[in-house]
Amino acid sequence: MRNLNLANILTAVRIALAPLAVRAILEQRFRLALAIFFVAAATDGLDGLAARRLNLQTRLGAYLDPIADKLLLSASYVALGACGAVPWWLVILIFGRDLVILVMAGAALILTAHRDFPPSVWGKISTCSQLLAAVTALAKGAFALAHLPLAPFFWVAAAATVWSGAGYVWRGITLARQDTPSVSAH
Repeated sequence: MRNLNLANILTAVRIALAPLAVRAILEQRFRLALAIFFVAAATDGLDGLAARRLNLQTRLGAYLDPIADKLLLSASYVALGACGAVPWWLVILIFGRDLVILVMAGAALILTAHRDFPPSVWGKISTCSQLLAAVTALAKGAFALAHLPLAPFFWVAAAATVWSGAGYVWRGITLARQDTPSVSAH
């Protein structure tokens, strides 16, 4: 029952919010989508705080927390792309990076002894820039901010996504090389 704790419940709430955010975006109820994003952001902050301060850290929580973040953000980007609020090239870039990271982590789990895949600083920056771009696009739709330029937010998110993706690939290659036995001549 250690997994059923406040931190993991908050993470589960964030997972449950993802389909609600997608529906609100697809229905172009951008104010509701923004509200859902802010509730999700609050659960993200509170689950980490609860885990650390109340000693509620679990392996399940360590796996579910980034999944909850990616589920909310990736699903929201697909919905934002579908309703024309963000360009498809950005959706594909974000999804592609996450898919590469997922495949690399899966390969590492199958082929190596590595079980710890902490986020990098650039991964966190990438997530923040993606979140900022999504929230800005939602705010533009929610408050009819026709003159709000979205392109700078999209390009910053794209650059951070590419840079962090390259960093994760490099880290994966480095870990794979460490696990490859060296061949010695006798």
